[in-house]
Amino acid sequence: MSSSASNSAETVFPSEIEDDHNEEISDHSNVSTSEEDGEHEEEGECAFCLFMKGGGCRDEFIAWENCIEEAGKNEEDIVEKCFEVTRLLKKCMEAHSDYYEPVLKAEKAAEEETSKEMDQETSPKL
Repeated sequence: MSSSASNSAETVFPSEIEDDHNEEISDHSNVSTSEEDGEHEEEGECAFCLFMKGGGCRDEFIAWENCIEEAGKNEEDIVEKCFEVTRLLKKCMEAHSDYYEPVLKAEKAAEEETSKEMDQETSPKL
């Protein structure tokens, strides 16, 4: 991967992307999985999660992950329960857009596609 590609950032939330769309970020050279940095990553953690934790929004991402997990366990509405931590994560990612650009771009593309599909569903049929 070129250094220019790793410096661009798009916002896409983990729940909105699949592993097969993360090939470019899965081998990101800034992601550390060693125990030298004092962090113990879960064995088999997804490439996306490693990427997200490798940037400046590690704490916000972990809070988001924890919220999603807790909501799932308690059968709570994830959108309602995790709205604030999601907002904080997105704000952080935008502040660190140089790193998170691939995710931010993917999120924007997904939002545009969803908007286009909704417009097609609501437009009058000829």
